[in-house]
Amino acid sequence: MEFNLQKADGNARAGILKLAHGEIQTPIFMPVGTQASVKALDFNDLLTLNAPIILGNTYHLYLRPGDAVIAALGGLHHFTKFPKNFLTDSGGFQAFSLNSNVKYKEDGIVFKSHIDGSSHFFTPQKVLDIQYNLNSDIMMILDDLVGLPASKERILESINRTTQWAQSAMTYHNFKKQIAQDKGEILTNHIFAIVQGGTDREFREASARDLTSLGDFDGYAIGGLAVGEPNAQMYATLDFTTPLLPKDKPRYLMGVGTPQDIVEAIARGVDMFDCVMPTRNARNGTIFTHFGKLAIKSPRFKLDTQPLDSKCHCYTCINHSRAYLHHLFRSGEMSYFRLASIHNLAYYLKLVCDAREAILKGEFLQFYKNFYAQLQS
Repeated sequence: MEFNLQKADGNARAGILKLAHGEIQTPIFMPVGTQASVKALDFNDLLTLNAPIILGNTYHLYLRPGDAVIAALGGLHHFTKFPKNFLTDSGGFQAFSLNSNVKYKEDGIVFKSHIDGSSHFFTPQKVLDIQYNLNSDIMMILDDLVGLPASKERILESINRTTQWAQSAMTYHNFKKQIAQDKGEILTNHIFAIVQGGTDREFREASARDLTSLGDFDGYAIGGLAVGEPNAQMYATLDFTTPLLPKDKPRYLMGVGTPQDIVEAIARGVDMFDCVMPTRNARNGTIFTHFGKLAIKSPRFKLDTQPLDSKCHCYTCINHSRAYLHHLFRSGEMSYFRLASIHNLAYYLKLVCDAREAILKGEFLQFYKNFYAQLQS
């Protein structure tokens, strides 16, 4: 993996990330394909949207259809026929969020399947083995996620355990790379560590310091945000966390978020994002535009012949009106989900692309001001 930082404008960064399945220009938003499929879309849609990387979910794919099944079918790229890059998360968030009966141990997480109640044990090595089977380009290592608010004792336990698991993951990944090298092969899977610590500056500094001292991770994620804290606290946490991470490595803010969150995080030096919001909100009738959100079910769109967003050139906006999308949503037509999801993802991907262009031109501050001015217009 190669990451080249092309330009910084203030703290905002533009770079190029080179992976086995293509080049990624950052900052980038990654559509979420939990089950190796972005809901309501096929991969022709994603290629038309110029999405260079999507996110798959280790927990869900391990349970169904099973990572061994996907490996037998050639890994995620052959299984899905999506030719570009995959990032897979560690599964720790789902083990945390989908089950009330979760037990954290020193060497991993015991959880029950939300499908059939069967018991499973994720260790740092097990999580990587699943992701090697998936053959994802970027693999997130197992971390101990804490919802907020949380006690200082629980957050300290989280960062210590996350560091311990990161050490185990790094050792195991280096072992796998050596095996591949001995066979004359190159391992094209890369690992990112995850910084924890809540919104506490001291804990974030400790987590970042411990993780960066372990070895040469391919990138660093900022986890444990957008889990209940106010936006102002999240932004403040990014203010003091991103400078702690290596400048020559990509920085990934996990599970965030709204367009405003993404712009604010780019301004603070974040390179990569993922969130279910654009597709989930699309299915629920919320459309993102340059001028704010639209509730497409509103009766005021019944006779509206305008596109969803006059500044958008996606397939949906070129071909269909607000009135048509309103009709499809109110009628429960399945085609609505696809058309709305295409638009929302096009908006998100164009947002990060425009931010990148502004950074390269040294005009990010003007982009930032224009973004908020349009929302108020």
